[in-house]
Parts: sequence; C-alpha cells; structure tokens
Amino acid sequence: MELNDPILGPWIDLDLLARLGAAAFLGLVLGLDREWQGHAAGLRTHGLICFASAAMTIATIALYYQIGGPRMDPLRLFEATGAFVGIIGAGLIVFSRGEVKNLTTAAHLWLTAVVGIACGAALWPLVGIAAVISVVMLTLLGFAEKKLFPHTEGETDGEA
Repeated sequence: MELNDPILGPWIDLDLLARLGAAAFLGLVLGLDREWQGHAAGLRTHGLICFASAAMTIATIALYYQIGGPRMDPLRLFEATGAFVGIIGAGLIVFSRGEVKNLTTAAHLWLTAVVGIACGAALWPLVGIAAVISVVMLTLLGFAEKKLFPHTEGETDGEA
C-alpha cells in the first residue's frame, strides 16, 4: 500500500494554527445566539462543525497536493460536509402542531460548516464576511423580528 509522505517536521505552524483556531473561535461565536435562545444546537455543536470542516478542508488540500492534484477530486469535501450537516439538520427539524421548528438552527449549522471550510482553505475575506453577516442575520434580525412581529412566538420558521 502506498501512503503519502508523513509531515513530521515542525508539525504545528502558524498557518495551520490560524486556520483551525479561527474555525474553532468563529464556530463558537456563531453558536452563541443558538445557545442563548436555548436551541438544540448551540456553542459546542457549532464549534465542532466549524472546526471539523476546517480540519477536513486542510486535510483535503494537503492530500490533493501530496497525491498529485488531478488524480483527486477535492470537491467531494463539499459533498461529504453537505451530507453530514444535512443529517444533523434533518434530526433537528421538527414539525409539530402545524409549525416547523429548528429550521433556522439547521440552516445555521450548514453556514457554520461553510465558514469552517473557508477557514481551512484560508479564504479570509469570505470567512470574515460570512461570519459577520451570519451573526447580523441571526442575532440582530432576531431582535428586529420580535419587535416587528410580536404576535409570533420566536422566528418565522416557528422556533420559540
């Protein structure tokens, strides 16, 4: 069996630490609102998904270059991440008494995975923009929604 060359030298470098550290930190930040709102997927779930997506992206990029590029399809990373987050999201979404619950949380987990992939690929402008817009959409729009639509309980997708 032929394996890729191991990376033993200075195995923790600043670039790797920045990619994984940013993903872990941003995943926790993205999960804050869900935690404060008392939803099923909070800090730890968002942090783990973002961190795992970054680690998987780094491994995919490294293998792509170590194996020789064209013989490997790095886009399968998105397929695997989408399938996994879809399974978690499907488990969160509940239809009860004519209302759909946890839809926003499931969608936010998907965005968290994308931010993790962007961290792993060191796409820093995408990371920053996606994280800021996500927090604004989830937190600030959540407050605005409660003020503008006080007759609904929680978000428009039924989350309380």
